Amino acid sequence: MAGQLSSRQQLDLHKSMLDYLYNAGFIKTYNELKAEAPEVADFTPDPTSPASGLLVKKWTSIIRMQRKVMDLEARLAQAHEELANAGPIASDSSKRVNKEWIPSSTPKNTLVGHRDKINAVAFHPLYSVLATASVDATVKIWDWDTGECERTLKSHTKAVSDCQYDSTGKVLATCSDDLFIKLWNVPDDYKNYATLRGHEHSISSVHFLPGDNQLISASRDNTVRVWDVQTSHCVKVLKPHSEWIRSALPSIDGRLLLTCSDDHTARITDIETSSMKTEMRGHDNRIECAVFVPQASIPAVRELVALPANVQSAKVDSLGISFVLTGSRDKTIKLWDALRGQCLWTFVGHDGWVQALTFHPCGKFLLSAADDHTMRVWDLKTGRCLKKIDAHSPFVQCVAWGPTPVTEGSDDSDRIVNVVATGGTDKLVKIWRP
Repeated sequence: MAGQLSSRQQLDLHKSMLDYLYNAGFIKTYNELKAEAPEVADFTPDPTSPASGLLVKKWTSIIRMQRKVMDLEARLAQAHEELANAGPIASDSSKRVNKEWIPSSTPKNTLVGHRDKINAVAFHPLYSVLATASVDATVKIWDWDTGECERTLKSHTKAVSDCQYDSTGKVLATCSDDLFIKLWNVPDDYKNYATLRGHEHSISSVHFLPGDNQLISASRDNTVRVWDVQTSHCVKVLKPHSEWIRSALPSIDGRLLLTCSDDHTARITDIETSSMKTEMRGHDNRIECAVFVPQASIPAVRELVALPANVQSAKVDSLGISFVLTGSRDKTIKLWDALRGQCLWTFVGHDGWVQALTFHPCGKFLLSAADDHTMRVWDLKTGRCLKKIDAHSPFVQCVAWGPTPVTEGSDDSDRIVNVVATGGTDKLVKIWRP
């Protein structure tokens, strides 16, 4: 076994073993190991050393993983049994229903642990893992399937405003009112390996650009910054607004930037040239969130506003930059022509500030979260509210759909994961599943 480890790995292992033996009171065995391993003869237990407590932490992680494996094996066996007993007609019917599943009125899990309101929720792109950012200055990592809290990240010193995984799920980015963006190495036990400094006021949002080599952040200092992930350097500063920028989101090709601000406008900016392409003005209060309408939802939106597609619009539609949706403190959600800045539709129904928007992967529905304690489901073809769910009390702060979003007509459409996460001022995270 020792031959399978490098010299450095052997040294770290021996130090961890000595640390454990010493702290557990096995002094005789501790001294014997030091005598037999001359490379650690001068080892002295140090509570601040990286080796301190490492063996116990690793062993705890192994036990946790074993429990997960056993649980997954049991669920897999159950799924095989259900599949064996199900006829082909029932299976097809189930698939059709699930593709357009919308959250029920009762959450499947309620995740308890944060000590203050939840600002953001982010699904891992591959696993049943959810990151949650809170005003309590922590980020918690959960298994959303079991409801278990796997770890708490404690590096920020003030409220954590946003969190997002890169497309591989290997890096988690977080941002905070402490003016810092932090990068966490997910495979390495979420080690905080980089801190990005440069903003001069609270940071509102953080998102990876396509390709994961850069990320963008929006701040109360009225700027959007572009960062190089590898070097941690700020490579560009954009100033699309003169007031607090609440959110900055890239287009799917990474060329355009969608921002919204306390100045009551949303704007689209060319990242390369810093030139403004479109301004969307019409809300009567601050805009809390702005999102591009994804390609899968564009057919429904075009039907809603009676704008049929044509040859000229097809390319723009494929890039997902034809339409924008914004949510505001004026209690409305507005649909915009992203090329002309024209308001095409206003979704009315919320009784409080609209805080967050996300799309159903089938493309037909919009989910919104607001300060009226509700999450609402909207039919994008008709503009009507299909369902109102009492999610949190008093305010719903954030909402996200689960991993593996797909485009309509894709071969991967059967891989839609029907799970929604919401966070509220009640310090709770709720998981909504079939």
